[in-house]
Amino acid sequence: MQLLWLLHLQDAAGQTKKAALRIQRLRKIQTLHLKAHQQEQAAILVSGATAANQYEGGWNEGGKGISVSDCARHHLDVDVQDYKAHNSITTKDIEDALKSTDDSLYPKRHASDGYHHYKEDIKMYAEMGFKVYRMSIAWTRIFPNGDDKEPNEEGLKFYDDVFDECLKYGIEPLVTMSHYEPPINLVLNYDGWASREVIDMFVRYVEVICERYKNKVKYWLTFNEVDSMIRHPYTTGGLVEDRFPGRNFQEVIFQAMHHQFVASALATKICHEKIPGSKVGCMLTKLTYYPYTCKPEDVLQAQQDMRSTYCYSDTQVFGEYPAYLLAKFKNEGIHIKMEEGDLDIMKQYPVDFVSFSYYSSSCVAKNADGLKTTAANTMIAIKNPHIPSSDWGWQIDPIGLRISLVDLYDRYRKPLFIVENGLGAKDELVNGTVDDQYRIDYFDAHFREMLNAIEIDGVDLMGYTSWGCIDIVSESTKQMSKRYGFIYVDCDDEGNGTYKRYKKKSFDWYKHVIETNGACLFEGEE
Repeated sequence: MQLLWLLHLQDAAGQTKKAALRIQRLRKIQTLHLKAHQQEQAAILVSGATAANQYEGGWNEGGKGISVSDCARHHLDVDVQDYKAHNSITTKDIEDALKSTDDSLYPKRHASDGYHHYKEDIKMYAEMGFKVYRMSIAWTRIFPNGDDKEPNEEGLKFYDDVFDECLKYGIEPLVTMSHYEPPINLVLNYDGWASREVIDMFVRYVEVICERYKNKVKYWLTFNEVDSMIRHPYTTGGLVEDRFPGRNFQEVIFQAMHHQFVASALATKICHEKIPGSKVGCMLTKLTYYPYTCKPEDVLQAQQDMRSTYCYSDTQVFGEYPAYLLAKFKNEGIHIKMEEGDLDIMKQYPVDFVSFSYYSSSCVAKNADGLKTTAANTMIAIKNPHIPSSDWGWQIDPIGLRISLVDLYDRYRKPLFIVENGLGAKDELVNGTVDDQYRIDYFDAHFREMLNAIEIDGVDLMGYTSWGCIDIVSESTKQMSKRYGFIYVDCDDEGNGTYKRYKKKSFDWYKHVIETNGACLFEGEE
């Protein structure tokens, strides 16, 4: 198969080189990757990504059950940088959501209406030249309540049709098993992933989808941004703090994490057994921290904060809890209940590759008093005065992507896959298109740093999927108006609109990048 390794891009020092030399080097890299992937008969390529809870809609169609995302409302009157206010939720909030018939308050119920538009959308992905499409299966389409005895055939058939549509155009699915949408029934009747019982429910779900799609899907991710449990435990783990009165909620979170680690290892086992040659990856949020100053206290704080993210991927890659996390448990009196065999399962079935999201970097200081802060990926962080910010306050740092790639590859020595990267912006539709040169500039700069990581630093990068290749509901603020895609969806934050699709300026640019295997990125360089 032809490998479109388009996204191999810029110098760290910002120095330009002659276009002919850059193209020659790019083609050499492409040839090496092509040979390697042909030997494995693999076709993990560069394209785009969405998630069912942010893209599909159709929340009460096809036998689908209600998920945590269907009960998460937007707060349009809240500052977009107040992440805590946008994502805090109580049991009462859930009860109100279940009673509400006003879907305009709950944007993931309609999302981009991909449930009805997926054929049109996949055709547009194919027009851009996609060879892989990262997507997720909604757990509640398969097991509406999570604890159902039998799967929902209508939901299974829906994804059969989606995968068939992808394969019709030669697009390889990369599928996330659980992407921010545990069934709400598991929250209300089992306390989410804090319950040991949920492991068995998830394993049954994985067995069903791996058996059903074994001839259609080879590449899988278990839990999206597995580390996000500590930042938004409701979305990831179905945990609501008021349901655990008198308990150390951080201990509850780590208990739920342990259950997900065991479930992920079992999912890897099932996938390997049912789908020969399949590959299973973990997925983490790559929160890249810089010390605000060179003071040793700031450097140490940055290291400690990086560990707070790495502890999750360390566990899934190496199959065991890192010593520093066990020390944290001991020092903070966190007690994790484990069953006999849990640690053996985790050790025996680690992931095959490491995938991650990267949007921005941020700074860390031991003492943040008086320092400016800004929004980052699902958190608030110290603002870096040396780099610009997006409309939502996320700092734009292409070099940080190279740093992230090097850090991860040096740490794990496993193939990497960038499965989320992109710019959320306020797009304006004029005469049927969007002039989003700012998005083109964002991708161009990040692609060039990817080339440096591969070419100069020796990173083994399996592939890249841009986040929100079509406009979807943003996770951080639950807005449609925070747009990421190459394709504009006519829908506002309340769900008003025709849902008609329009190509943005970046659509043709991305298509040209793919057509030329990235050579067009260096046209005109002297």
